[in-house]
Amino acid sequence: MKHTGTRRGSKGWIAALMVVLMLISAGCAKSNTSGAAEPDTSSNAGNEGTAVEQEVTLKVATLIPPMTDMLELIKPLLKEDGINLELVVLSDNVQPNDALADKEVDANFFQHVPYMKEYNASKGSNLVAIQPIYHAVYGVYSKRYKSMDELPDGAVVAVANDSTNLGRSLVMLDKAGYIKLKDGVGIKATVADVTENPHNFKFEEVDLLMLARMLDDADIALMTPAYASPLGLTPKKDALLTETTESEFAITLVAREDNKDSEPIRKLAERLSGPEVKQFLEDNYSEIAIPAFE
Repeated sequence: MKHTGTRRGSKGWIAALMVVLMLISAGCAKSNTSGAAEPDTSSNAGNEGTAVEQEVTLKVATLIPPMTDMLELIKPLLKEDGINLELVVLSDNVQPNDALADKEVDANFFQHVPYMKEYNASKGSNLVAIQPIYHAVYGVYSKRYKSMDELPDGAVVAVANDSTNLGRSLVMLDKAGYIKLKDGVGIKATVADVTENPHNFKFEEVDLLMLARMLDDADIALMTPAYASPLGLTPKKDALLTETTESEFAITLVAREDNKDSEPIRKLAERLSGPEVKQFLEDNYSEIAIPAFE
């Protein structure tokens, strides 16, 4: 009996030892499995920069040609950069800034910087000029007269009613000697700042998009080529008077303060001021649009 008890005790000790060894083995296996599942961040870090990133959609608000044409031109180029460009074509010259300020779009392309600044001042927004793209030469157009000298006293003059384009129109007439403005008003001029009007011009202030239609009713209309060209009119061959090229009036790509430095906006600015766009303007819009970049 004593011998049997010793054998049973020995068997129990061996069984306990096997359980301990199994537990140790299981722990090691678990430890190895966990280590294998964890990513090797040190080896992957160098590959992150070369990995293909997911395509980004960039929404840009705009209005009419040639802006829409230029954006369509760079669509496939941006596609190569991993950017899906989506045009949001709106119907008036306030909506693109509203949409941008409200973060419904990422950028807009339709305006010059003085107009943008006026919008910021009136709305308390933080729109930012990114890249000047082209100069749209402002001109005086008429369906009734071939030169400014033919204009009768009391002629009806259609001008844009937004403050910057109104001031731009009046400054152009002032520089050409047809009216005189109060000293120092510059592009902030209004009709109330006209101190001399020897021809008794009657100014009709209308929405920018209505200027082309006003040619049927007014004696002359002052506008950018973007609104004159759909009527087959260009500054070079049809304008009775044009302004000199001024950089502050270049049509400019605009974004917001919070996204101005983002990679998609930077790529958009690069493509809009690239050689393809410059060539496109020279080939198709040389009489109405002068590139504002080198």
